[in-house]
Amino acid sequence: MLDAVERGLLQALQIDGRVAFSLVGAVLGVSDQTVARRYTRLRNEAGVRVVGAVWPEAVGRQLWLVRVRCVPEAVAGLARALAKQAETSWVQIASGGAEVLCMVQAVTDTSAAESTVLSRLPRTPRVTGVSAHRVLHPFFGGSESPLTKNGPLTAEQCAQLSPPAAKRVTGPVELSAEDNALLEALALDGRAGFRSLAWATGWSQTTVRRRLAELRSGGVVYFDVDVDPALLGSWTSAGLWLTVAPGELAAAGEALAEHPQVSFAAATTGVSNLYASVQCPTGTALYEYLTGPVAALPGLLSVETAPSMRVVKGASPIVG
Repeated sequence: MLDAVERGLLQALQIDGRVAFSLVGAVLGVSDQTVARRYTRLRNEAGVRVVGAVWPEAVGRQLWLVRVRCVPEAVAGLARALAKQAETSWVQIASGGAEVLCMVQAVTDTSAAESTVLSRLPRTPRVTGVSAHRVLHPFFGGSESPLTKNGPLTAEQCAQLSPPAAKRVTGPVELSAEDNALLEALALDGRAGFRSLAWATGWSQTTVRRRLAELRSGGVVYFDVDVDPALLGSWTSAGLWLTVAPGELAAAGEALAEHPQVSFAAATTGVSNLYASVQCPTGTALYEYLTGPVAALPGLLSVETAPSMRVVKGASPIVG
């Protein structure tokens, strides 16, 4: 479990993954050395990391939630194989070990899509079923997480830490080889120093600083905090596949986005038209959440709950 300084630090990093520790210290009322020391401990001992990510629409990609059912003895191997694919943002073993759930970024070009995870999965041995659900409209996720909603910082403190607002792009941005090298380096460590990023790209530190600022303000890059929910007191995770009356879909999605238990929510294609990832302290708390706030969602027709057994590939779902 974390103390107030550590929870404040994680919330600050969710607000701005590259925020200066001196600013975080000033907001939290501690020294920047204390902030740096706490971050190092969380990174080394608890696996916390800041990751750079790309908004999918900025690079011409579509997001798909993919459910893969297979024989139980094949689940772990399949999950590891999917985690190694560049197209997958995150991979979980769910439904008592009988299913793998992953987020896939598929290119929009039809010919290129033939080589993606989506086309290969149905031919994979011991896979008994695949269903793919395109993300149509995200309600919560990406640069926002439960840290955003549930952290200890006040609205005034959050405003002090917030970076300049980025515009949202509606079409693909052309990226250079150096841009891609920069993005790959940030995906490994979102707080990598400018010297390290300069080495990765071949640019000067001044050029890296300028280009990163352009990519952030231009709505191409954002930062997320990858943290085990158990570190925040949430030991029970599940995916919710909800069917909602079409006329109430927006209202239900917006309500879900406000729930403190929700880390990701989006309207999708498929029999179920709304998906949410949720984290609760216990199974009892999950039951109370399902029979309370979820049951009260407008237009709710049905809910399927798929408990998450293990996260194989981390970082929050990338949404646009």
